[in-house]
Amino acid sequence: MAVDEHRLSETFAALANSTRRAILARLAEGAATVNQLAEPFELTLPAISKHIKVLERAGLVRRGQRAQYRPCALDAARLQEVSTWAEQYRPIWEARFDRMDDYLAQLRPRRKTGEHND
Repeated sequence: MAVDEHRLSETFAALANSTRRAILARLAEGAATVNQLAEPFELTLPAISKHIKVLERAGLVRRGQRAQYRPCALDAARLQEVSTWAEQYRPIWEARFDRMDDYLAQLRPRRKTGEHND
């Protein structure tokens, strides 16, 4: 599956902000209104709305329509794209962790011979 580089960049830009990541974490629990999303932050509603708009443009959040308010919901499709992109690097990470395990195993016997009993 080919990943659209522009969309991936837009997604990473949206995820680069800790407030937006916290909003996504809250939305992972279920849909919420802007007021509900704003509760844990010391930010104004317009500031929270701007963060939500960034997440919407990145395709991470969608807004519903219920009477006079529009609850926000997580749209995980873009997160799947990030996961797919990152997955191509798994063999590299695993190889490095395996080498680190080997190195740590080599260090253990050296520590025992170098230790002094007081």
